[in-house]
Amino acid sequence: MDDLDTLRAKYLASVASASDEASLEDVRLAALGKKGEISLKMRDLGQMEPAQRQVAGAMLNVLKDEIDAALRAKKTALGDAALNERLRAEWLDVTLPSRGRRVGTIHPVSQVMDELTAIFADMGFAVAEGPQVESDWYNFDALNIPPEHPARQEHDTFFMNRAPGDDRPPHVLRTHTSPVQIRAMTEQGAPIRVIAPGRVYRMDMDQTHTPMFHQVEGLAIDRDISMANLKWTLEEFCRAFFEVQSVELRFRASHFPFTEPSAEVDIRCSWEGGQLKIGQGDKWMEILGSGMVHPKVLAAAGVDPTQWQGFAFGMGIDRIAMLKYGIPDLRAFFESDLRWLRHYGFAALDIPDLARGLSS
Repeated sequence: MDDLDTLRAKYLASVASASDEASLEDVRLAALGKKGEISLKMRDLGQMEPAQRQVAGAMLNVLKDEIDAALRAKKTALGDAALNERLRAEWLDVTLPSRGRRVGTIHPVSQVMDELTAIFADMGFAVAEGPQVESDWYNFDALNIPPEHPARQEHDTFFMNRAPGDDRPPHVLRTHTSPVQIRAMTEQGAPIRVIAPGRVYRMDMDQTHTPMFHQVEGLAIDRDISMANLKWTLEEFCRAFFEVQSVELRFRASHFPFTEPSAEVDIRCSWEGGQLKIGQGDKWMEILGSGMVHPKVLAAAGVDPTQWQGFAFGMGIDRIAMLKYGIPDLRAFFESDLRWLRHYGFAALDIPDLARGLSS
C-alpha cells in the first residue's frame, strides 16, 4: 500500500501546482483517465484474492475520491481567479454619467402639435377635440356650407357608406376641424377661446397634399372682439412658433362660408440660398386662412350673434412643420421610414416650453 501513498502525494502536489485549467486536465487524465495510474490499479483488482481485493478496492476508492475532490476544488479556484482577473481588466465606474441615448423618437407632427398647444395655452386658449367621423350637419350645414357647395362633392369629401334604405343623416370623414368649434360652442356657449388640432381627410395627394393630414383651428368669441385681436393673435403665434423677434403679416381678402369678412394670411419671408427665413426679405408666403365668425355659424351653435362676435383661423400642421424644420416632401410624413424619423424626429422628453424656447 506504500505505492498508494506515493500516488496520493504525487497527484495532490500536481493538482496544487497546476497553473491553468489545461494543465489541471492533464493531471486528471494521468490519474483518473482510462489509462491513468489509479484507473489501471482498479483493473488489477480482478486478479487479487477476495479478501485482498476488498481491502485494496476500498483504499483505491478513497484515493480516487480524494484526488477527484482536489481536482474539483482546484478547478473552482482557477475559475474564480480568472473571473477576478477579468473583472479587474473590465472594471467600469458605474458612478460616471452615462452616454446620452435617445429613447424613442417623437414625430414632427406630434412635436408641432405640442408647440402649438404651448403657444396658444399661453394666450388663454383651451384644447377642444371632436370625432373624426362627423355628421353632414356638423361638417357642412352648421358651418354655412350649403348643399350645392363644391366641397360636398365626392371628389373632395370621403362620405361614409350607407346601406340601401338607411335614412339616417349622412356621415363623412371630417374635412376640417371646424366641426369641433361648433361642438365646443354648443357645449360651452360664449365667451370661449379654443384651438382644435387633429386629423382631417380630403381626396387629394401630391408632394404637398395627402388624403389624411393634420390641421389646427382656433376660435375666440366675446362681446367686443375684432380683426385687430385676430391680427395680434396670429402675429404672436408666428413670432413664437418660428422663434423670431418680429414678423410681418399681410391680410388678403378672401372667401370662406363660415367667416365674414374672410382673409388669407401671408407672412413676409426670404428664400436666399434656398433657405427659408421668416420675418425678413421681400417675398410673401401664404400660411393660413382666417376671418370673423359668420353670424349664421354662431346661431347654428346656439350663440346669439347680436350679443357675441369673434374670430376663427385654420392652418395645416404638416405644412408649418415642413416650413419650420425644412422638410421637403409631405408624403414622407406618413411613410413610416425610421431613417427619416430619426433624422427629423425629436427626443422623447423634448417637451416644448416657451420659457426656454420651443426647440431649444
